[in-house]
Amino acid sequence: MVPAEWYLLLSGLMFCIGLFGILTRRNALLFLMSVELMLNAANINLVAFSYQWGNVTGQTFSLFTMALAAAEVAVGIGIILVLYRNFNDIDVTKATTMRW
Repeated sequence: MVPAEWYLLLSGLMFCIGLFGILTRRNALLFLMSVELMLNAANINLVAFSYQWGNVTGQTFSLFTMALAAAEVAVGIGIILVLYRNFNDIDVTKATTMRW
């Protein structure tokens, strides 16, 4: 049996990698991938605690989080397509000219 601490360590590392990706990348696709990595780290936490306590509440919340992530990707891809049409690049720093 794998103890819950290993799952928490894995999710902490995944969350830190995702946070690093958000803070350092300019590419919008890599930005979305980093957000997905952070959401998956939260899902691992939910499932690990659900397994440790012997109930399915964490797994249920994990399913809702996956549905939220799917909706976030759909909206994010739409934003990226608009960004590419307007600037011929998916660099998020160029989108500052779209302000007022």
